[in-house]
Amino acid sequence: MNNNGTPLSSPLPGCEGRPAGAASAGAGREGAPAAGAPAPRLMTAHQLRQRGISAARVAEHTRTGGPWRQLLPDVYLLDGGPVTGEDRLRAALLYAGRAVPAQGRRGTAGAGRSAAMVTGLAALAAHGFESAPPLPSLDAVDVLVPRTRRLRSTGFVRLIRTASLPEPEPVGGLALAPVARALADAVAELADVRSVRLLLTEAVRDGHCEPGTIVRELAAARLLSRPYVVGAVDALLAEGRARAEERLYALVRDGALPEPLWNVDLRLPGGPYLGGVDAFWPDHAVAVELDTRAPRFCGSFADDARYEPGAAKREHLERLGVTVVHLTPRTLREAPEQQTVVVRTALTAAGDREPAAPLVVLPR
Repeated sequence: MNNNGTPLSSPLPGCEGRPAGAASAGAGREGAPAAGAPAPRLMTAHQLRQRGISAARVAEHTRTGGPWRQLLPDVYLLDGGPVTGEDRLRAALLYAGRAVPAQGRRGTAGAGRSAAMVTGLAALAAHGFESAPPLPSLDAVDVLVPRTRRLRSTGFVRLIRTASLPEPEPVGGLALAPVARALADAVAELADVRSVRLLLTEAVRDGHCEPGTIVRELAAARLLSRPYVVGAVDALLAEGRARAEERLYALVRDGALPEPLWNVDLRLPGGPYLGGVDAFWPDHAVAVELDTRAPRFCGSFADDARYEPGAAKREHLERLGVTVVHLTPRTLREAPEQQTVVVRTALTAAGDREPAAPLVVLPR
Protein backbone atom coordinates (compact mmCIF):
# COMPACT_ATOMS: atom_id res chain seq x y z
CA MET A 1 0.00 0.00 0.00
CA ASN A 2 1.23 3.56 -0.64
CA ASN A 3 0.48 6.71 1.34
CA ASN A 4 -2.99 6.84 -0.17
CA GLY A 5 -3.81 3.20 0.53
CA THR A 6 -3.26 2.17 -3.10
CA PRO A 7 -1.80 -1.32 -3.68
CA LEU A 8 1.56 -1.39 -5.47
CA SER A 9 0.03 -3.31 -8.36
CA SER A 10 -2.18 -0.29 -9.00
CA PRO A 11 -0.76 2.55 -11.08
CA LEU A 12 1.19 5.34 -9.40
CA PRO A 13 -0.98 8.31 -8.41
CA GLY A 14 -2.01 10.10 -11.56
CA CYS A 15 -0.95 7.22 -13.85
CA GLU A 16 -4.21 5.29 -14.01
CA GLY A 17 -4.24 5.51 -17.77
CA ARG A 18 -0.87 3.97 -18.60
CA PRO A 19 -0.60 0.57 -20.26
CA ALA A 20 -0.96 -2.57 -18.18
CA GLY A 21 2.39 -4.05 -17.26
CA ALA A 22 4.20 -0.68 -17.22
CA ALA A 23 4.31 -0.72 -13.45
CA SER A 24 6.55 -3.77 -13.52
CA ALA A 25 8.81 -2.53 -16.31
CA GLY A 26 11.67 -1.88 -13.88
CA ALA A 27 11.15 -4.92 -11.67
CA GLY A 28 14.41 -6.57 -10.70
CA ARG A 29 16.57 -3.67 -11.89
CA GLU A 30 18.64 -1.52 -9.55
CA GLY A 31 16.53 1.26 -8.01
CA ALA A 32 13.24 -0.45 -8.89
CA PRO A 33 10.89 -1.21 -5.98
CA ALA A 34 10.63 -4.80 -4.86
CA ALA A 35 7.29 -6.59 -5.08
CA GLY A 36 5.13 -5.70 -2.10
CA ALA A 37 7.12 -2.55 -1.23
CA PRO A 38 5.08 0.62 -0.60
CA ALA A 39 4.94 3.06 -3.50
CA PRO A 40 7.12 6.06 -2.54
CA ARG A 41 5.78 9.56 -2.17
CA LEU A 42 8.87 11.03 -3.85
CA MET A 43 10.69 9.69 -6.91
CA THR A 44 13.41 10.80 -9.30
CA ALA A 45 13.06 10.95 -13.06
CA HIS A 46 15.34 7.90 -13.26
CA GLN A 47 13.13 5.90 -10.91
CA LEU A 48 10.03 6.87 -12.87
CA ARG A 49 11.64 5.72 -16.11
CA GLN A 50 12.38 2.39 -14.45
CA ARG A 51 8.66 2.09 -13.79
CA GLY A 52 7.93 2.64 -17.45
CA ILE A 53 6.78 6.25 -17.15
CA SER A 54 8.01 8.39 -20.04
CA ALA A 55 9.30 11.96 -19.81
CA ALA A 56 6.22 13.10 -21.72
CA ARG A 57 3.92 11.48 -19.14
CA VAL A 58 5.90 13.08 -16.30
CA ALA A 59 5.57 16.49 -17.99
CA GLU A 60 1.83 15.92 -18.37
CA HIS A 61 1.37 15.10 -14.70
CA THR A 62 3.45 18.04 -13.48
CA ARG A 63 1.71 20.70 -15.53
CA THR A 64 -0.19 23.40 -13.64
CA GLY A 65 -3.08 21.76 -11.86
CA GLY A 66 -1.66 18.28 -12.41
CA PRO A 67 -1.46 15.60 -9.71
CA TRP A 68 2.36 15.73 -9.35
CA ARG A 69 4.79 18.49 -8.45
CA GLN A 70 8.44 18.95 -9.29
CA LEU A 71 10.24 19.94 -6.08
CA LEU A 72 13.78 19.94 -7.50
CA PRO A 73 15.39 19.09 -10.82
CA ASP A 74 14.41 15.47 -11.59
CA VAL A 75 12.69 15.04 -8.20
CA TYR A 76 8.89 14.75 -8.08
CA LEU A 77 6.23 14.64 -5.38
CA LEU A 78 3.64 12.08 -6.47
CA ASP A 79 0.57 13.29 -4.63
CA GLY A 80 -1.29 16.54 -4.21
CA GLY A 81 -0.79 16.85 -0.46
CA PRO A 82 1.17 19.67 1.19
CA VAL A 83 4.95 19.51 1.08
CA THR A 84 6.22 18.65 4.55
CA GLY A 85 9.59 19.40 6.08
CA GLU A 86 10.47 15.72 5.78
CA ASP A 87 9.53 15.80 2.08
CA ARG A 88 12.07 18.58 1.58
CA LEU A 89 14.81 16.58 3.31
CA ARG A 90 14.09 13.46 1.28
CA ALA A 91 13.88 15.46 -1.93
CA ALA A 92 17.22 17.12 -1.15
CA LEU A 93 18.86 13.72 -0.62
CA LEU A 94 17.35 12.34 -3.82
CA TYR A 95 18.68 15.33 -5.72
CA ALA A 96 22.16 15.25 -4.17
CA GLY A 97 22.78 11.54 -3.94
CA ARG A 98 20.56 8.90 -2.54
CA ALA A 99 18.35 8.49 0.52
CA VAL A 100 18.84 5.95 3.26
CA PRO A 101 16.23 3.15 2.79
CA ALA A 102 12.95 4.15 4.40
CA GLN A 103 13.04 1.27 6.89
CA GLY A 104 16.38 2.48 8.33
CA ARG A 105 16.47 3.90 11.81
CA ARG A 106 19.16 5.35 14.03
CA GLY A 107 21.88 2.79 14.57
CA THR A 108 20.46 0.15 12.20
CA ALA A 109 22.74 -1.78 9.94
CA GLY A 110 22.34 -1.69 6.20
CA ALA A 111 21.96 2.05 5.80
CA GLY A 112 25.10 2.00 3.70
CA ARG A 113 27.56 4.70 2.86
CA SER A 114 25.66 7.73 1.63
CA ALA A 115 26.79 9.90 -1.26
CA ALA A 116 25.10 12.83 0.47
CA MET A 117 23.71 13.69 3.89
CA VAL A 118 21.65 16.48 5.41
CA THR A 119 23.66 18.79 7.64
CA GLY A 120 23.35 22.18 9.34
CA LEU A 121 20.13 23.37 10.96
CA ALA A 122 17.99 20.92 8.98
CA ALA A 123 19.97 17.98 10.33
CA LEU A 124 19.81 19.33 13.88
CA ALA A 125 16.03 19.70 13.61
CA ALA A 126 15.81 16.11 12.37
CA HIS A 127 18.05 15.01 15.26
CA GLY A 128 15.41 16.49 17.58
CA PHE A 129 17.04 19.76 18.68
CA GLU A 130 14.48 22.02 20.34
CA SER A 131 16.65 25.08 19.71
CA ALA A 132 16.79 24.45 15.95
CA PRO A 133 14.08 26.10 13.82
CA PRO A 134 11.24 23.80 12.69
CA LEU A 135 11.95 22.14 9.35
CA PRO A 136 9.11 23.86 7.44
CA SER A 137 10.46 27.29 8.44
CA LEU A 138 13.93 26.78 6.98
CA ASP A 139 14.68 28.60 3.74
CA ALA A 140 17.44 26.14 2.82
CA VAL A 141 18.32 22.51 3.43
CA ASP A 142 22.09 22.10 3.70
CA VAL A 143 23.43 18.91 2.12
CA LEU A 144 26.96 17.64 2.57
CA VAL A 145 28.45 16.16 -0.61
CA PRO A 146 31.93 15.10 -1.77
CA ARG A 147 34.01 17.90 -3.21
CA THR A 148 34.18 16.10 -6.55
CA ARG A 149 30.40 15.89 -7.04
CA ARG A 150 29.23 17.68 -10.20
CA LEU A 151 26.18 19.33 -8.71
CA ARG A 152 25.13 22.84 -7.87
CA SER A 153 22.88 24.36 -5.25
CA THR A 154 19.36 24.84 -6.51
CA GLY A 155 15.93 25.66 -5.13
CA PHE A 156 15.92 25.06 -1.39
CA VAL A 157 19.05 22.84 -1.53
CA ARG A 158 22.35 24.40 -0.50
CA LEU A 159 25.33 22.13 -1.13
CA ILE A 160 28.31 22.08 1.22
CA ARG A 161 31.33 20.36 -0.27
CA THR A 162 33.87 18.42 1.76
CA ALA A 163 37.02 16.46 1.01
CA SER A 164 35.93 13.65 3.35
CA LEU A 165 32.35 12.70 4.17
CA PRO A 166 31.72 11.55 7.75
CA GLU A 167 29.76 8.38 8.42
CA PRO A 168 26.06 9.36 8.22
CA GLU A 169 23.62 8.74 11.05
CA PRO A 170 20.36 7.22 9.76
CA VAL A 171 17.39 8.78 11.53
CA GLY A 172 13.86 8.05 10.36
CA GLY A 173 15.18 6.80 7.03
CA LEU A 174 17.21 9.97 6.42
CA ALA A 175 20.99 10.20 6.11
CA LEU A 176 22.02 12.90 8.59
CA ALA A 177 25.46 14.29 9.33
CA PRO A 178 26.70 13.49 12.86
CA VAL A 179 25.59 16.11 15.36
CA ALA A 180 29.05 17.68 15.82
CA ARG A 181 29.50 18.15 12.06
CA ALA A 182 25.94 19.45 11.66
CA LEU A 183 26.61 21.95 14.45
CA ALA A 184 29.76 23.24 12.76
CA ASP A 185 27.94 23.67 9.44
CA ALA A 186 25.04 25.43 11.19
CA VAL A 187 27.32 27.77 13.18
CA ALA A 188 29.16 28.70 9.98
CA GLU A 189 25.92 30.24 8.67
CA LEU A 190 24.76 31.86 11.93
CA ALA A 191 25.67 35.26 13.29
CA ASP A 192 23.22 35.27 16.21
CA VAL A 193 25.14 34.72 19.47
CA ARG A 194 22.12 33.42 21.36
CA SER A 195 21.23 30.84 18.70
CA VAL A 196 24.80 29.53 18.57
CA ARG A 197 24.97 29.23 22.36
CA LEU A 198 21.62 27.46 22.61
CA LEU A 199 22.55 24.91 19.95
CA LEU A 200 25.94 24.11 21.46
CA THR A 201 24.70 23.79 25.03
CA GLU A 202 21.71 21.64 24.00
CA ALA A 203 24.05 19.24 22.20
CA VAL A 204 25.91 18.58 25.46
CA ARG A 205 22.98 18.88 27.86
CA ASP A 206 20.89 16.30 26.00
CA GLY A 207 23.80 13.90 25.45
CA HIS A 208 24.10 14.20 21.67
CA CYS A 209 27.90 14.46 21.83
CA GLU A 210 30.80 15.49 24.03
CA PRO A 211 32.24 19.03 24.18
CA GLY A 212 35.63 17.95 22.84
CA THR A 213 34.06 16.47 19.70
CA ILE A 214 32.18 19.69 19.02
CA VAL A 215 35.22 21.89 19.58
CA ARG A 216 37.27 19.75 17.19
CA GLU A 217 34.67 20.22 14.46
CA LEU A 218 34.50 23.97 15.10
CA ALA A 219 38.29 24.16 14.94
CA ALA A 220 38.40 22.12 11.72
CA ALA A 221 35.88 24.56 10.21
CA ARG A 222 38.05 27.51 11.37
CA LEU A 223 35.22 28.98 13.39
CA LEU A 224 37.06 29.49 16.68
CA SER A 225 38.43 32.82 15.51
CA ARG A 226 34.94 34.31 15.72
CA PRO A 227 34.50 36.00 19.12
CA TYR A 228 30.85 35.01 19.52
CA VAL A 229 31.75 31.38 18.85
CA VAL A 230 34.52 31.47 21.48
CA GLY A 231 31.97 32.81 23.98
CA ALA A 232 29.53 30.04 23.09
CA VAL A 233 32.29 27.45 23.49
CA ASP A 234 32.93 28.70 27.04
CA ALA A 235 29.24 28.13 27.81
CA LEU A 236 29.44 24.73 26.10
CA LEU A 237 32.38 23.63 28.26
CA ALA A 238 30.63 24.85 31.42
CA GLU A 239 27.53 22.87 30.44
CA GLY A 240 29.66 19.81 29.74
CA ARG A 241 31.31 20.03 33.14
CA ALA A 242 27.98 20.46 34.93
CA ARG A 243 26.55 17.35 33.22
CA ALA A 244 29.68 15.34 34.05
CA GLU A 245 29.51 16.38 37.71
CA GLU A 246 25.84 15.33 37.87
CA ARG A 247 26.77 11.91 36.50
CA LEU A 248 29.60 11.57 39.02
CA TYR A 249 27.20 12.38 41.89
CA ALA A 250 24.81 9.75 40.51
CA LEU A 251 27.66 7.22 40.23
CA VAL A 252 28.48 7.57 43.94
CA ARG A 253 24.82 7.53 44.99
CA ASP A 254 23.60 4.68 42.78
CA GLY A 255 26.75 2.62 43.41
CA ALA A 256 26.33 2.94 47.19
CA LEU A 257 29.90 4.21 47.49
CA PRO A 258 31.11 6.07 50.59
CA GLU A 259 30.38 9.78 50.43
CA PRO A 260 33.51 11.69 49.38
CA LEU A 261 34.53 15.29 49.93
CA TRP A 262 33.39 17.09 46.80
CA ASN A 263 35.39 19.67 44.84
CA VAL A 264 38.36 20.18 47.14
CA ASP A 265 41.90 21.53 46.89
CA LEU A 266 44.82 19.50 48.23
CA ARG A 267 48.01 20.86 49.83
CA LEU A 268 50.93 19.49 51.75
CA PRO A 269 51.02 20.71 55.38
CA GLY A 270 52.97 23.91 55.26
CA GLY A 271 53.87 23.08 51.68
CA PRO A 272 52.80 23.85 48.15
CA TYR A 273 49.37 23.68 46.53
CA LEU A 274 48.91 20.30 44.82
CA GLY A 275 45.76 20.97 42.82
CA GLY A 276 42.03 20.45 42.92
CA VAL A 277 40.08 17.21 42.54
CA ASP A 278 36.39 16.58 41.99
CA ALA A 279 35.99 13.96 44.72
CA PHE A 280 38.33 12.82 47.52
CA TRP A 281 38.11 10.01 50.04
CA PRO A 282 40.70 11.02 52.70
CA ASP A 283 40.46 7.73 54.62
CA HIS A 284 41.27 5.81 51.44
CA ALA A 285 43.60 8.35 49.79
CA VAL A 286 41.57 8.07 46.58
CA ALA A 287 40.72 11.03 44.34
CA VAL A 288 38.53 11.31 41.25
CA GLU A 289 39.35 13.82 38.57
CA LEU A 290 36.99 14.63 35.74
CA ASP A 291 38.71 15.37 32.45
CA THR A 292 36.41 17.98 30.95
CA ARG A 293 39.11 19.69 28.94
CA ALA A 294 38.55 20.30 25.26
CA PRO A 295 41.18 21.38 22.74
CA ARG A 296 40.41 25.01 22.01
CA PHE A 297 42.27 26.09 18.89
CA CYS A 298 43.68 22.77 17.75
CA GLY A 299 42.65 19.21 17.12
CA SER A 300 44.39 17.36 19.95
CA PHE A 301 45.15 17.56 23.65
CA ALA A 302 48.86 17.27 22.88
CA ASP A 303 48.87 20.95 21.86
CA ASP A 304 46.67 22.07 24.77
CA ALA A 305 48.67 24.11 27.27
CA ARG A 306 46.44 22.85 30.08
CA TYR A 307 47.33 19.21 29.50
CA GLU A 308 50.86 19.17 30.90
CA PRO A 309 50.08 20.79 34.30
CA GLY A 310 47.16 18.36 34.78
CA ALA A 311 49.36 15.36 34.11
CA ALA A 312 52.06 16.69 36.44
CA LYS A 313 49.48 17.13 39.22
CA ARG A 314 48.30 13.53 38.92
CA GLU A 315 51.89 12.22 38.95
CA HIS A 316 52.71 14.30 42.05
CA LEU A 317 49.63 13.05 43.93
CA GLU A 318 50.38 9.45 43.05
CA ARG A 319 53.97 9.81 44.32
CA LEU A 320 52.45 10.95 47.61
CA GLY A 321 50.37 7.78 47.78
CA VAL A 322 47.06 9.14 46.44
CA THR A 323 45.30 6.98 43.86
CA VAL A 324 43.88 9.27 41.17
CA VAL A 325 40.98 7.86 39.15
CA HIS A 326 40.71 9.65 35.84
CA LEU A 327 37.16 9.78 34.40
CA THR A 328 35.84 11.42 31.24
CA PRO A 329 32.32 12.70 30.55
CA ARG A 330 31.97 10.13 27.79
CA THR A 331 32.79 7.11 29.96
CA LEU A 332 30.45 8.41 32.68
CA ARG A 333 27.65 8.70 30.14
CA GLU A 334 28.22 5.50 28.17
CA ALA A 335 29.51 3.09 30.84
CA PRO A 336 28.58 4.33 34.34
CA GLU A 337 28.48 0.82 35.85
CA GLN A 338 32.00 0.12 34.64
CA GLN A 339 33.26 3.39 36.11
CA THR A 340 31.59 2.54 39.42
CA VAL A 341 33.59 -0.70 39.49
CA VAL A 342 36.80 1.24 38.81
CA VAL A 343 36.19 3.63 41.72
CA ARG A 344 35.06 0.85 44.07
CA THR A 345 38.16 -1.18 43.23
CA ALA A 346 40.41 1.77 44.05
CA LEU A 347 38.65 2.26 47.39
CA THR A 348 38.81 -1.45 48.24
CA ALA A 349 42.52 -1.64 47.42
CA ALA A 350 43.38 1.21 49.77
CA GLY A 351 44.04 -1.16 52.65
CA ASP A 352 46.74 -2.97 50.66
CA ARG A 353 48.75 0.18 49.90
CA GLU A 354 51.31 2.07 51.91
CA PRO A 355 49.74 4.96 53.86
CA ALA A 356 49.63 8.18 51.88
CA ALA A 357 51.42 11.34 52.94
CA PRO A 358 49.30 13.62 55.18
CA LEU A 359 47.43 16.22 53.16
CA VAL A 360 45.52 19.38 53.94
CA VAL A 361 42.05 19.35 52.34
CA LEU A 362 40.36 22.68 51.65
CA PRO A 363 37.09 23.60 49.90
CA ARG A 364 37.74 24.60 46.32
